[in-house]
Amino acid sequence: MAKRHDRRPRRRDTDDPMSTDAYKHWQELDVRRPGDVPPATPLMWLAEKHQQHTDRLTNRLLPADFPHEVERGTAGDALAVLALREAIHREMEHGRGVYLHDALQLGATWTEAAAALDLTPGEARELLRAWAEGQHTLYTASEERGEQPLGLSAEQHAAVLALAELADDEPARGETGR
Repeated sequence: MAKRHDRRPRRRDTDDPMSTDAYKHWQELDVRRPGDVPPATPLMWLAEKHQQHTDRLTNRLLPADFPHEVERGTAGDALAVLALREAIHREMEHGRGVYLHDALQLGATWTEAAAALDLTPGEARELLRAWAEGQHTLYTASEERGEQPLGLSAEQHAAVLALAELADDEPARGETGR
């Protein structure tokens, strides 16, 4: 299996985002800005916290004499919903380039991949190129800082850009998963 450089970095076991301590910390964390969300937070955690705040906001619509005790939403809940929606949006946008690359590597054509994104093949190519540029910039910057490089090396970057040269209905040669 090829080493992946286009995903978020793996964390040490003690920093595992799925650990009980990390989840407890996440549950207690007040989110008011997308930047409040720690890197590599599982999407399910984001959705769960979003739903909790949304539920409280929805409870504001219940009558004042509602027979059961409920938590009613506050401005903090509304701000959390906005921030969490933006964090989810950013995570989903980031994944477009990653998974477009995966689809092409695994044998999807530009026509198929573009249809899955509701784009034209040309628009999908631009998405892949922009993603590849960002990943290559990330690689170069981390290398210049003396850190373990993340992103796409020059060779990997060139290989991704070569995918953009395929005809609309031409699958990539090599790894396929059909």
